[in-house]
Amino acid sequence: MHTMTKRKNTTIKRKIKNWSASDSAELYGVENWSNGYFGVSRNGEATVSLVDTDGEQRAVSLHTIMKGLAERGTDAPVLLRFRDLLRSRIDELNQSFIKAIREVDYQGVYRGVYPIKVNQQREIVEEIVSYGARYHYGLEAGSKPELIAAMAQMKDPEAFLMCNGYKDDEFIDLALMAQRMGINICLILEMPNELPAILERAEALGIEPNLGVRVRLAAKGSGHWSESAGDRSVFGLNTAQVIEVVDTLKAVGKLHCLKVLHYHQGSQIPNISVVREGLTEACRMYIDLVREGAPMGTLDMGGGLAVDYDGSQTNFHSSCNYTIEEYARDIVEVVGEMCTKCNVAHPTLVTESGRAIVSYHAVLVFNILDVASAPGQDAQPPALPENPSEILKALDETHRMLTRKNIQECYNDANYYRDQLRMQFFYGNASLRERGIGEAIYWHIMGLIARRIAEMSEIPEDLKEVSDNMVDCYYGNFSLFQSMPDSWAIDQLFPVMPIQRLCERPTQKTVLVDITCDCDGKVDNFIDREDIAHSLPLHEFEGKENYYVAVFLVGAYQETLGDIHNLLGDTNVVSVHLENGRPVYTQEEEGDSVADVLSYVKYDARDLVAKIRALAERAVEDGLISPRQRRDAVEAYRTGLNGYTYYEL
Repeated sequence: MHTMTKRKNTTIKRKIKNWSASDSAELYGVENWSNGYFGVSRNGEATVSLVDTDGEQRAVSLHTIMKGLAERGTDAPVLLRFRDLLRSRIDELNQSFIKAIREVDYQGVYRGVYPIKVNQQREIVEEIVSYGARYHYGLEAGSKPELIAAMAQMKDPEAFLMCNGYKDDEFIDLALMAQRMGINICLILEMPNELPAILERAEALGIEPNLGVRVRLAAKGSGHWSESAGDRSVFGLNTAQVIEVVDTLKAVGKLHCLKVLHYHQGSQIPNISVVREGLTEACRMYIDLVREGAPMGTLDMGGGLAVDYDGSQTNFHSSCNYTIEEYARDIVEVVGEMCTKCNVAHPTLVTESGRAIVSYHAVLVFNILDVASAPGQDAQPPALPENPSEILKALDETHRMLTRKNIQECYNDANYYRDQLRMQFFYGNASLRERGIGEAIYWHIMGLIARRIAEMSEIPEDLKEVSDNMVDCYYGNFSLFQSMPDSWAIDQLFPVMPIQRLCERPTQKTVLVDITCDCDGKVDNFIDREDIAHSLPLHEFEGKENYYVAVFLVGAYQETLGDIHNLLGDTNVVSVHLENGRPVYTQEEEGDSVADVLSYVKYDARDLVAKIRALAERAVEDGLISPRQRRDAVEAYRTGLNGYTYYEL
């Protein structure tokens, strides 16, 4: 078992004369986080592993895919979907449980369900249901809209449809009618007052409901969502309330309807010991519910199966210290041993793994638009003016005397003189020009220090901030809030790397800035072999052709959670698979147009055009523009309404 509670900040010095594609793969940690789905080709392009027509796995260049899309008129940013990766994850999860059940002689079966809240896109849900049919793979719905969507997908009478969340009468009626139509549906009690409502509606419809109860474990989860379990969890019933449910069902002769015990320790549980602890507690509850006389038969462990976003295989919140196979083996062993010991029939095992199923299948690709270089990159600092102030002289002297031996002293002096200059400017004793020259010299000193410490095996603590601050801002054609909201909201780490020029050594330390007008619209936390890195190595931006950057593992939650900050809407979406060695583009969805996103905030495109037409006509009447210019202005406005919300080349 791998554990990691605190990460050490270390510097790795590499002496490489000739850079290769394998060096880039190592730099970006591709082998660690990709689960074998992504790689780097010998010619320096990021690849995805897809199944060809003959059943063989082949590496397909993401850069080739993007060039093919550009030729077809589809612009970046674009979300690429790979159905093969979805299928592979479904296979891996189910086969892991099948293997574990066989090896320990478990007497029950595994029936996974996909919680559609993780990604409700129709294309995704349909693919999971269709491909998962071989495993009787089901769905989970946590709201009335999700239930309505899920009901229409259910075709397999052995696949579960688990109903979580808060339920009004309409939700309950829909679920009960689905049960009547042969869907293997179960209403999970989230709150005590749901039981009377369900029993009332079931009696009115003449249906014996399939019931489950969600229990609130004392055992907490771990990671970002550790509070999803424990005594203070806002979800589920505590043990006293569970007993009340049992007694109520006994009193009305409906205890035979209680068939499922459900619990949820939270999403992305990085530590397998936490999984085992929660499972042990839940299994004890399950056994005692059987002893109370409930038939039970199904143990639903909810979500929590983690994804190793950073590839460290630790209990860090963006990682996990176990594999899917280990996860399945632990579950099967714990439940089997406990039930056998208590002479209780082995239950059907259910997990609601969503993140682990869909994360890998989607990749966001965007182009870099421009670069703001880190200050202090000029070959020489600016010349001093005539009769310079003493502070400017001191800064210039600090620059000229900087060596590797006195780097700390020069750093301290430069900061002192910079602060003194700012104070003099504040009180009117220094001009704007003097301040500008002084700060240019200061940043040149910082640039020299940053280059010096890059060659050092150990960096003094005070100087680490210099390296972090001396980064280029690469402006990407995307919205963080639309396509990577978890990066902003909960500091989720996603693997990020360029998809081309990977045979060249990336020389620029960068942060990624989106095109929103928001200071939070940047990515400055990246995966690293030893720590969270605050800059990403990228190649020098030449601007001659599109330089693409990809964000991997964005298939879970990001689309649904994304918002229209600055009215930047959904990106273009394309599904890609392989036929006879060539990428095939299907299910192409155009990203939101300007008119689309304006309609979301109650603007009417025709009304807007009419107002612009009237405004332009007044300009003609006032002699500001000609009639032809009026036509051009209205046409440009109309074209803008129909255009992509992102930067168009």
